[in-house]
Amino acid sequence: MSKYMDEFKEFISRGNVMDMAVGVIIGGAFTGIVTALTDDIINPIITLATGGNGTEIGGLNFNGIDVGAFLSAVLNFLIVAFVVFNLVKAVNKFQSVAGLNKEEEPTAPAPVCPHCLEEVKEGATRCPHCAGEIPGGAKA
Repeated sequence: MSKYMDEFKEFISRGNVMDMAVGVIIGGAFTGIVTALTDDIINPIITLATGGNGTEIGGLNFNGIDVGAFLSAVLNFLIVAFVVFNLVKAVNKFQSVAGLNKEEEPTAPAPVCPHCLEEVKEGATRCPHCAGEIPGGAKA
């Protein structure tokens, strides 16, 4: 059980897990702001434009189905997705400018034995797999 808890502590203390937790908390707070925006500003504008009575979005309530609530949820999603997209784009640009997400240099392929086609160390004069002689030493 101790090993399990140690693994859990290592997992939870990783930087990306903490970043994700902060993102979820910020996302929850931001979602509240976007919900207030759609409920208090956008929906009343739609109500005025469609001739509603002030309590529901006029013409968008069919047989007890509140289409206005669905539209509010879609607007919430689109606004949050747009902001998250822009944040990710900005973070990626910052990381590339700061040189934080350097891609690894592609390594040259390892030399191959001409007899058995197994990988050998560069400069080897004999293959460790088939003992075949490599004239001039193995080169990448």
